[in-house]
This record gives sequence, structure tokens and C-alpha cells, in this order.
Amino acid sequence: MNRRLLMFILIVVVSFGVVGGLSKWVVDDVKLGLDLKGGFEILYEAEPIDATSKVTKDSLNETAKSLEARANSTGVQEPEVTTEGDNRIRVKIAGVTDEKKVRDVLKKPAELTFRSARGCAADAGYCKVELTGSDFKQNGADVQQTNLNQYEITIKLKDASKFAEVTREVSKLSPTGSPLAIFLDETMISAPNVAQEINSSSAVISGDFTRDEAKNLKDTINLGALPLKLTEKYTQSVGATLGKKSLDETVYAGAIATVVILLFMMIFYRLPGVIASISIIVFIWLLLLGFNLIHATLTLPGIAAFILGIGMAVDANIIMAERIREELRSGKSILSSQKAGSKNSFRTIIDAHVTTAIAALVLFFIGVGSVKGFAVILLLSIAMSILTNVFFSRLLLTLLLKSGVVKKKSNFGVKESEIRAL
Repeated sequence: MNRRLLMFILIVVVSFGVVGGLSKWVVDDVKLGLDLKGGFEILYEAEPIDATSKVTKDSLNETAKSLEARANSTGVQEPEVTTEGDNRIRVKIAGVTDEKKVRDVLKKPAELTFRSARGCAADAGYCKVELTGSDFKQNGADVQQTNLNQYEITIKLKDASKFAEVTREVSKLSPTGSPLAIFLDETMISAPNVAQEINSSSAVISGDFTRDEAKNLKDTINLGALPLKLTEKYTQSVGATLGKKSLDETVYAGAIATVVILLFMMIFYRLPGVIASISIIVFIWLLLLGFNLIHATLTLPGIAAFILGIGMAVDANIIMAERIREELRSGKSILSSQKAGSKNSFRTIIDAHVTTAIAALVLFFIGVGSVKGFAVILLLSIAMSILTNVFFSRLLLTLLLKSGVVKKKSNFGVKESEIRAL
């Protein structure tokens, strides 16, 4: 057995071994969207509780983070929370068993409070609410770097006299001062110590903060200073049974379509069809692997893009096989026809993929939700298709032809009569 044929066999065996051995792990790791797993989707419209304030991009982003944290606290796995426009937040949560509980938790405005132990029982912790988010100026918190390369948070208050009274009473609780704890909802974020009265409309929270910790605390205070009221504008619920049925039917239809395509390629194009079938199987596996690596969520539009990607992969192989056939009919040898056909088909295949990629990029940057997911999978399909159905299939066909085991043009679906006629 010559070296090229051995290399061809080795590549095919290793490819099928990896695909067969790791397919279950790859498939099981796919994260399903709510239309396939069951769950719900809500589009919220945000507005400030205080009519004199307004919704900013920062407050919208921080509210989205708060929604994600709240969903996680209920045991939800990887909720998808995204902002849209100037005042909307879309929440997608799959695999929910108690939808009402999660929705009740999500719709509450984020509540920022500064609490002390003043007048509290020994085991009551920080029970007294001294300040609320409405006591702070909108976006009044900021991060400053000191001369010692440490970070501190500056905050601005609406009423200096109220802050002076609170800090005076809290500092009296101990000779060295007492903490004024910062809570978002019922979670304590920080507990800076107040050692004396602060008679000012601004204050500084210092401590051994990293840059990220200081920024997170600043964002928390700014979020609480502008608590947003969320109104449901659109909801969609999908039962787990309906989602599973959709997934099973879609996968079944896709599997049948893939088998029919592979049989068509092998029967009609013979040897190039067999090579194409190998490449397409590897393409499907790599597409699933890449899908998992970017932590994407698979939805019905995503599966549609997945099937479309298989069609594009088949087209790439058909274009190359037809160009090789044209060269064979012109009277060239098999190896020369393969070389010329691969070269001539390359630009056509790349041009087709580039135009599709441009359309996918437009969908990605302009679209939202499932449209953006469709674009992501389409772009991933294009990249994997070029890798497998252009370079990988060409490598396999070149190795097989240069091994000398393929000597008949009929292996490419070209009849002798067609050659003589030309």
C-alpha cells in the first residue's frame, strides 16, 4: 500500500473515530433555547419610579444585570438578558418549572438601601434602613484612583443635612465608628465604616477595593439611585412538552434530509460524492462543536440556519465536482482535471460564501433575538464549510488520486461517450 493511500485511509478513520466517539458529548452539551426546551420570554419596558428622572443607557444595562442575577438566584440556568433600544429589556429563560415565581422576582425594581445596626437587637444584623436609592443623585457615584494606587467610590446625595444626621448617629455606636452597610435588595454589597459625621452632599467610600470591585459598587449605587419600574410589553411561553416535540420533529426532518443529500451525492457524483459525504459529516460535527465553544443557544431559527449551512456545504462540493467533470469531458487526465477543476471552482465557492456572509453580518448587527442567533450560526456555518468542504475535501480527493488507485473517469460519473463526443 502506497503512502498517499495510507494517509487517506488514516485521515478518514481518525475523522470518523473522533466524530463517532465524541458526538454524544458534543450533542449533550448543546444549550437549547426556550422554543426547544420550554420556558418563557418577556419584553420589558423600563421607566423610572421618580417622574423627574429618566432612563439612561447605563441604568438600563445595570437593570439588565440585576435581572440576570435575580433569575440566577431562583435556580434558573443561564438566563439570556439583553437590552433593546433606549428603554427595553428582553429576558429569555429556558427550562423553568415555576414560571410565576421567576416572573414575580424579575418584575420588582432594584432596591438600594444603606443600613445600620442602630436600635437593632444583637442578632438582628443591620436592621435599620438609614438611606434609600432615592436619597442619592442620579448617576452620582464614580470611581477615583488615589495617590496610593487604590480605588475609592465617591457618591453625591440630594440632602446634605439628612446624610449628616445619619452619619453622626451611626458613628456614635462605637468609639471607632460603625458600619453603614450597602444592600441591593437583600444582598449586602459592602459595609464601609463611618467614623465621624459627614456634613456634606458628597461622601467617599474607601477600602481595599480592586478596580473591578470599585466599579461594580459604583454601578450598584447608580442602579439603586435610579430604580426602574418594569412593565411587561410582550410575553411568550412554551411548554416543555411542546418544546421537546418541536426539537424531535426538527431533528428527525433534518436527519432525513441529510441522509437523502448524502445518498444523492454518492449516487450521482460517484467518487467526489463519497468524498463530499465524508466532508459533510465532519462539517456537521465541527459546526456543533463550534456552536458549543461560543456558548450559543440553539433555537428553531438556529436549526434552520444549521440546515441551510448543510445545503451550502453540499453546493460547494457540487460546484467542485461539476468543474472536475467539465475538465474530464474536455479530454484531460483525471489528475489534471482534478487540479484544474479545484482551482476554477475555488473563486466561485468563495464568492458565494462571501455574499452570504455579508447578508449574515447585516442580520447580526441589525437583528435582535432569534434573528441574531440565526446570523451567528450562518456565519459559523460559512467558516466551517470553507474549512471542510473546500480544503478538507480537496485534500482527501488529491491524496486518493495521487495514490493511483483511481484510473477510470466513470468514477466521476463521466461516460466515455461524452468524452468522444467532444
